[in-house]
Amino acid sequence: MDSKIILMENNELRELKGRLLKLLEKEALRRGDFTLSSGKKSNYYLDGRVITLTPEGAYLIANIILKLCEGKAISAIGGPTLGADPIVGALGVISHIKGVALKTFIVRKAAKEHGARRQIEGPPLIKGDKVLLIDDVATTGKALIEAKETLAREGIDCSLAMVIVDRCEGAGENLSKAGLKLESIFTIRDFGL
Repeated sequence: MDSKIILMENNELRELKGRLLKLLEKEALRRGDFTLSSGKKSNYYLDGRVITLTPEGAYLIANIILKLCEGKAISAIGGPTLGADPIVGALGVISHIKGVALKTFIVRKAAKEHGARRQIEGPPLIKGDKVLLIDDVATTGKALIEAKETLAREGIDCSLAMVIVDRCEGAGENLSKAGLKLESIFTIRDFGL
C-alpha cells in the first residue's frame, strides 16, 4: 500500500479517536463514589452508553472499530447485552454503507424462554466465522468471558475482544486466561486516571 494512503488512513483514525476521546471526557466520565458491576468500588464511572447511544458517538465508534479491524478478516462482531447493543447496531449500518460483509450479533445473559429461545441473537453464526467480541468498558472482563463461553457452546470460537475503554483493572489478564486477546480504543490512562 502506498505510504501516502497509509498516512492518510492513520491521520483519519487519529482524528476520529480524538473526537471520541473529547466526547467521552465531556459526556461520559463522572467522578464520585460508584459501585461497578464487578462489585468493585471506584471514584469514577465511565458510562459508555451515554456516548454509544448518540448519533455522533455511534458513528465515531463504529468507524474506529472497522478501521482497527482492517486486515483481521473479521466476519462477525457482537458482544454481551447491554454494552454491545448500540455498538453492534452502528457497526451494522456503517459496515453496510462501506460495503463490508459483516454479521452482527448480541449475546443475552440467558436464552429467551419463548420464541426461538436463543441466547445469541442475529444472523446465524457458523463454525469458521472469525468473531470479534465487543463491549463498551472492561473492568474485569467477566461479561466478555461469559459471551465467549456462550459462543463456544454453539461451536463458535473467538480469540479477540475489543472495548472502547479498558479500565486497566484486570480485564486483559482475565481475558487472556480465557483465550481472548483484549484490544481497546482507549485505556483509562488516556483520561489522566
